[in-house]
Amino acid sequence: MKTTSSPRKRYAIVGTGSRSMMFRDAILKTYADTCELVVLCDINPLRMAAWQKQCEIVDGLDLPTYEPDAFEQMIENHKVDVVIVTTMDRTHHTYLCRAMEAGCDVVTEKPMTVDVEKCKKILDTQERTGRKLTVTFNYRYAPRNSKVKELLQSGLVGQVTSVHFEWLLDTQHGADYFRRWHRDKCNSGGLMVHKSTHHFDLVNWWLDSTPQTVMAMGDLRFYGKENAEGRGEPSFYVRGTGDDRVNGDPFALDMTKQEDLKNLYYDCESADGYIRDQNVFGDGISIEDDIGVMVRYRNKAVMTYHLVAFAPWEGYRVAFNGTKGRLEIDVTEKAYVSGSEGDHNLSRNVKGSSAHKVLEPTTLLYRPHWGEPQKIELEETNSGGHGGADEILLEDVFSQNPPEDPLKRAAGHKDGALSILTGIAANESMKTGMPVQVSELLPKL
Repeated sequence: MKTTSSPRKRYAIVGTGSRSMMFRDAILKTYADTCELVVLCDINPLRMAAWQKQCEIVDGLDLPTYEPDAFEQMIENHKVDVVIVTTMDRTHHTYLCRAMEAGCDVVTEKPMTVDVEKCKKILDTQERTGRKLTVTFNYRYAPRNSKVKELLQSGLVGQVTSVHFEWLLDTQHGADYFRRWHRDKCNSGGLMVHKSTHHFDLVNWWLDSTPQTVMAMGDLRFYGKENAEGRGEPSFYVRGTGDDRVNGDPFALDMTKQEDLKNLYYDCESADGYIRDQNVFGDGISIEDDIGVMVRYRNKAVMTYHLVAFAPWEGYRVAFNGTKGRLEIDVTEKAYVSGSEGDHNLSRNVKGSSAHKVLEPTTLLYRPHWGEPQKIELEETNSGGHGGADEILLEDVFSQNPPEDPLKRAAGHKDGALSILTGIAANESMKTGMPVQVSELLPKL
């Protein structure tokens, strides 16, 4: 008897910036037998055209394109099954809700959204429509982070009583948040929501618990005009591209020197006015770059967390204290930043300077209460984004038969909400100087 294969699932991508390319390439290449990319949506028609020209997998990619006011018509015309949302953070809720209302499942980049009101709207829409909402927390899938989950789940350290978590963004990666749309907290929720949602989600998942009370202190201490002038480094330019005075400045970005940034952003400015290369020491920055947070979880564990966005190296250190011992993970993603022109290769699709490349070395150490420290071996993670996580995540998102996962790495709407609520509470605490009860922000969770 002849069997008929299932029709390919039809996808739309909303937001054609650099973050969407990972999903585009996976659909067009690895999962082309079961998935089909059928249409694009963006506020910038020039960027949609450039995005298609940059595709190396399909020669002459020519998908139909729509602007947001025709979003529902796009879904109907092209029989879309799943909408992938990779737009500016503050607009995620708009497309997630419109897609679910139109009968589609949705996949969204983190953070799910940026504030409580938008989060509530997403949760209400999901509950009413019953559609599936996937949040792509790729750090869960990194083999090193999965190993930590496995060890904690096994009871190796006993009951976890406290977590110490330090995350460092170097002066290449960190600075980029202060020249893009992320520099306005209204757009991104600040680094506590846009970036740290990764980390808060990891801790929720590692501990199998949820945040209860959040207290935070933070400020803009390095970037911004006032800080630069205070150090005797006056800020004299608006943007890095086209200003000869910035030659040799490691913080200035000239987009004409990188083909992908030039094609995708610089050449498309006339359509939406978005400036990708603003001065990180200019005015108009409303987010913090150095933040400390304390969180009590419902299982009574307490986390101390710190994020620095101007460090000389990039990576993270986490320690779990438990009733049977201590587990420590130390990850170096980049050993240092050279300051050379190669360090301006900011797109995830462009290879960086060889001066600071490392093979993402990781140390995982268990210190029992009685006995010598034990080094725990990890599988190699020398390839793939986010410590080898991206390929595993994409399989979970696009495969018709993803492998069984006892670690429960796939994240849905509740995980997305709980991760951002820690960051939203931290923002509120920084503003008021008071601890914030997470349950009061969104009681239904």
